Amino acid sequence: MKINKLFLSALAFMLFLSVSTTSFAQLQAPAPSPSAYVSQNVGFTKISIDYSSPAVKGRKVFGELEKYSVTWRAGANGPTIIEFSTGVNIAGKNLAAGKYTLFITPMESGDWTIHLNGKENAVFAYTKDGKIDEEAMAKDDAVAIKVAPIAAPFTFERLAYFISAENNKVASVTFMWADVMLSFEVDTQVDQKLEGFKGVF
Repeated sequence: MKINKLFLSALAFMLFLSVSTTSFAQLQAPAPSPSAYVSQNVGFTKISIDYSSPAVKGRKVFGELEKYSVTWRAGANGPTIIEFSTGVNIAGKNLAAGKYTLFITPMESGDWTIHLNGKENAVFAYTKDGKIDEEAMAKDDAVAIKVAPIAAPFTFERLAYFISAENNKVASVTFMWADVMLSFEVDTQVDQKLEGFKGVF
């Protein structure tokens, strides 16, 4: 009887150690650049951005960490993805519903460029001889938006995107990180869609 109790106690202790060790092994430290997601319904369209959010960590971001005139992924880890549930118009170009990868080219002076890549490629897909082939990348732009950078009122420690519904027809998409803000408009073409519905009913 004593042997059975001793055996059962030892078995229970070993099982406890096994479960504890497995749980500890599965526990991971928080990601340095956590995943983030923002979405907003504007008119008939859902606009979503899926990205990872790096931190400044006391570094000079633009001009050093992210070099001027070099296109980067506008986030961290994987590609930054913007998705439209219906067709939209950006900078005078009609874009079909779907997903686009979003890149940014920071500049030391003048306008910066926001690229929406029509092939959903990562920016590193355009690496040639250790550098981004800017010309090849630009050929796959569904749209390239020239944007004047705005000095941020304070330092944004974490990169973030914000989508505002504005008049519920035209959305404003804003990028914020370090000491810079960039915004561009997305026309969800509400009036055109309403006209299209008239022909259906």
